[in-house]
Amino acid sequence: MQVLVLHGPNLNLLGQREPEVYGSSTLDQINEEIAALASQLGLEVDFYQSNQEGQLIERIHRAAGVYQWIIFNPAALSHYSYALRDAVKATSIPTIEVHLSNIQAREEFRSRSVIAPVCVGQVSGFGVASYLLALYAIFEGGRLG
Repeated sequence: MQVLVLHGPNLNLLGQREPEVYGSSTLDQINEEIAALASQLGLEVDFYQSNQEGQLIERIHRAAGVYQWIIFNPAALSHYSYALRDAVKATSIPTIEVHLSNIQAREEFRSRSVIAPVCVGQVSGFGVASYLLALYAIFEGGRLG
């Protein structure tokens, strides 16, 4: 099963950006952990990170027919990008939204995601494990489906 892992804006700065909120792991380290677990679960993963909304939209569009799942951390775009929401909905690829921090426990403007309603689920607040829990959900769903 092919899984696309999308990382949104500023996630390229992980490890140095607000480690008290986002942890000390770099994006490369997170991708390595995801890849290791995916391999154990028999899943194939590809990674993409962009700081530009339009590039993320294009990558979602190109995912159709290639990937069976998307794990997506839209970062700050979660809270206002109806264009990303529409892209996720339009491709009909089951998508799990992830966040390193618990967005409901942060500033009020971060507490709502406009993308979550078009996703099959959301995992937030568990740091790197948010991504890993999403992989487990895909694995379990793939076994049950």
